[in-house]
Amino acid sequence: MNERLLSGLLLLLTAVWGWTFTVVKDAVAAYGVVSFLVVRFGIAAACLGVVGGRRLTRPATLLGGLIGLILAAAYLFQTFGLRHTTATNSGLMTSLFVLFAPLANRVLFGAPTPRVLWAAIGASLLGLTLLMGAGASPWAWGDLVTLGAAVGFGLQIAILDRHAGRHDPLGLAFAQVVSAAVVLTCIWPLAEPFHWPSGPVWLALLLTGVVATAGGFYLQTLAQRQLPAARVAVIFSLEPVFAAFFGHWLAGDRLTAIQWFGAAWMFAAVLLAEVVPKARTLDGIQRPNGDTLRLDPPEIPRKPGT
Repeated sequence: MNERLLSGLLLLLTAVWGWTFTVVKDAVAAYGVVSFLVVRFGIAAACLGVVGGRRLTRPATLLGGLIGLILAAAYLFQTFGLRHTTATNSGLMTSLFVLFAPLANRVLFGAPTPRVLWAAIGASLLGLTLLMGAGASPWAWGDLVTLGAAVGFGLQIAILDRHAGRHDPLGLAFAQVVSAAVVLTCIWPLAEPFHWPSGPVWLALLLTGVVATAGGFYLQTLAQRQLPAARVAVIFSLEPVFAAFFGHWLAGDRLTAIQWFGAAWMFAAVLLAEVVPKARTLDGIQRPNGDTLRLDPPEIPRKPGT
């Protein structure tokens, strides 16, 4: 699949994830955190199992099992934190994985990070600083808990960047989700009693389980077969921008002019990560997993469309 199309689909996925901060915050106010995550990942596992169960291999199962453990911890940190902070703050703290992903990739696997992507990461962090420090709700302990989620998501992106190209994306996504679902189910009896969710909570579960989790992990795994981790992390750093937008639109949150300026900086970071590498004519860049990343010559500009 074309890299530009993959980047666009990741941007759309990021918008959906930004929307779910408001949706999930409302849902876990009426339903337990662990219960919500168990049902969410159970729905996602069922969806991916229908199309990806037969593509599962032993190596993908082992890798997906490891990533699933990380995901379970990350989502627990994120969702518990969301109960004790605002949706906007949660989105902002989660987006710090834009820094943790390339750092993990470099420390764990020795992967080089192009200077232009470091510049894009710096721009996105500047935008995050403007968003966080210019009128968002005061820091709470929920913000610090959510920082653990940022570390977990950064590790997930780094590991996928190293190994995703060796596995079928559907099978690997299925393994990740099943592993996370099993871990969360084991924790469930120790955390809270079981009860059936209400109607509005079911809507949130279907949105997050089918679209944000099943569809999201498949798309992310597919994209990271071709895109470097740093670029994916920069695109995903727009999650708090969308979280703030939907919070403003759906929950009545208000952003200051400086916060909107920070959002603009983060969009500029995505453009920097996407446009500059395409403007260079290179034969190929050897990636740490042994594959060669091909960067095509600049294309003739076209009208926006697909």
